[in-house]
Amino acid sequence: MPLSPTDLKAATKAVMDAERLLIVPHANVDPDGLGSALACYSVFRAMGKDCTVICPETPPDNLDFLTNFEHLATNLSSEQEFIITLDTSNGVEVDKLRYTVEDNKVNIIVVPKKGRLSSKNVTMLEGGLNYDLIVVLDSAELSLLGQMYTDNIDLFSSIPVLNIDHHISNTRFGQLQLIDPTSASATEVLFTWFNSEPSWREFLSPDIATLLLTGLITDTRSFQNPNTTPKSLEIAASLLDLGARQQEIIQHIYKTKPLSTLKIWGRALNRIQIDPEARIVWSSVGREDLREMGAKSQETHGLLDELISTIPDADLHVLFTEVEEGGFKASLRSSSACDANLAAGRLFNGGGHARAAGFRMKNYGNFQLKVIECVQQLKEEILRQRREADVFPPSKPAPAVSPAKNIPQAGRPVKETAKTKEQKAVDVVQTIGPANKIPKTETDVVKRLANGNNGH
Repeated sequence: MPLSPTDLKAATKAVMDAERLLIVPHANVDPDGLGSALACYSVFRAMGKDCTVICPETPPDNLDFLTNFEHLATNLSSEQEFIITLDTSNGVEVDKLRYTVEDNKVNIIVVPKKGRLSSKNVTMLEGGLNYDLIVVLDSAELSLLGQMYTDNIDLFSSIPVLNIDHHISNTRFGQLQLIDPTSASATEVLFTWFNSEPSWREFLSPDIATLLLTGLITDTRSFQNPNTTPKSLEIAASLLDLGARQQEIIQHIYKTKPLSTLKIWGRALNRIQIDPEARIVWSSVGREDLREMGAKSQETHGLLDELISTIPDADLHVLFTEVEEGGFKASLRSSSACDANLAAGRLFNGGGHARAAGFRMKNYGNFQLKVIECVQQLKEEILRQRREADVFPPSKPAPAVSPAKNIPQAGRPVKETAKTKEQKAVDVVQTIGPANKIPKTETDVVKRLANGNNGH
């Protein structure tokens, strides 16, 4: 549902009352997440606020054209303060203050102009991260912030959180929320918010308009995705009127590809598989591929939307990518014949939108075998959705369906059994073909699955 006036006023008041703000997008950041974070940083700084913007991982190099990119930090370690306090309430006046560093020791020298100082005048305090408000952007849940969240859980539990997002799967964390699933991007949510406060409109410079338009262009895939609405186009027009540099965005996002990116895209395209019965297309990029091509996992961003999802005769397109911090991410794009958000949430505790969703997985053995296992689960889910659509057409909505055994509802991950990795691999293979024809290699497994020999 659209943003309510009450929520907008509450968010505005929280920012106005705060002095120090921490701004954080999701890990493995994309242009919408980074553009929205830097837009908040720019607007709040223009208001005179003390702001820190954290990018949980190293941001993609092709986004370095974004305003205030150079102010991004990757962690909070540099923000720790150790405070030494001198009590001068007994009439002491300070004349000189200096420090020296000798033998790995810091000596702070205070020369009083009047009165005397002693150790009784000195107190010490481990200054924490004294933020008044945390602004989390483009994240359906706090765990998507990665180590930024897991390493600072106490911080997120002790400081108010403003949750700004556009994903329908948002868990509504935080004390304040600006969540609009009808918006095409987090930057669209921000534009609505910034434009609702008359005193903030003057901050919408060409630089900030470019940040907001970057998120809107990329999350709609240049207004090609089904999430594009008349409101999205109206906001894009307004941002252009404000001086947003559309061609600069297009040049850096779509027309600049490092050689390592082209190499890793080529590897992924060479590995594309298809299941004709389930109408699923997928590919995968592992850590070995990234090392061999000298690429980062972030460089697979755009591959699914620009190339893989253009393959015809498929209802679901999936890209699996191992990430540097451990585990892998899976990005899903679907046609109107199936619901990517429902599949990601029901099977893997993921989420997003009906046509674009994703999930992450940490614990697994062999990456390629896990990919095959996930594809098999997705196939069963898509077939289930089709059967349900046949029984309950749009004119007759389906009742609430309890998930099948081992397929949890959104927010409930599957509980792993105590099987060994070898047994899990055999189980996957047996779902693909007869037990007496178990493929001997992972390549054979992929070929068997691609040929539709899957027991259905």
